[in-house]
Amino acid sequence: MIVRGRFIEAQRSGPREGPTLVFLHEGLGSLGLWRDFPQRLSQRTGLGCFVYSRAGYGQSDPEPLPRPVRYMHDEAELLPEILKEAEIQEPILVGHSDGASIAILYAGNGNHARALILEAPHVFTEESGLQSIAKMRDQYPQLKPRLGKHHKDPDAAFQGWNGAWLNPEFRKWNLESSLPSIDAPVLLIQGKDDEYGTVKQLEAIERQVKGRTQTLLLDQCGHSPHRDQPEKTLQAMTDFIRGLAAG
Repeated sequence: MIVRGRFIEAQRSGPREGPTLVFLHEGLGSLGLWRDFPQRLSQRTGLGCFVYSRAGYGQSDPEPLPRPVRYMHDEAELLPEILKEAEIQEPILVGHSDGASIAILYAGNGNHARALILEAPHVFTEESGLQSIAKMRDQYPQLKPRLGKHHKDPDAAFQGWNGAWLNPEFRKWNLESSLPSIDAPVLLIQGKDDEYGTVKQLEAIERQVKGRTQTLLLDQCGHSPHRDQPEKTLQAMTDFIRGLAAG
């Protein structure tokens, strides 16, 4: 897929008619790092799915560094063009971490989404989360070989995320002004052992969006529910999506 003159790694499967599951990856994620989770959810719900790697991730073209503090805002502004190129008119956004924040910004900008499924979303910074991100910087030499299996430039992928979050200006980052504009149904999923965010993130979303919300907090689960508790996460998403059809 070519968007704004850049190659964006993308994959689409399942039906092309009706609502489509659109997967938005985390800060170090990519198309490949979702593994088979999108296809499993597609099979359970009967909906098509669309997965892509943002610029600078996976096999997509690079993105200039350093990333600005507003990089998630930029990605949310680009998303309508990606959906148009993919011919998706009725997206159900499935966002994880940074991807969940991008989904919030997209819907908060007045763009149409049938629903939002948000794993470990962030709408403001927390000191504990920033400390975990700082630890990741120290652990990067050990992490790099694993990232190299999924990103053609793991250094750029890591620095694009880690460098932006650890920019002192990022402490002011806050998406709460986007929440009151969201009237789509929202499913929130978070692990109780998430080292990057607390339940305060979910509470802020529940309190401020217009649409109905459902929340699932998972035991023995960290920052990635679809990896740490895949069956419970799949079932919760499937039930939520079936509820949309019934509604």
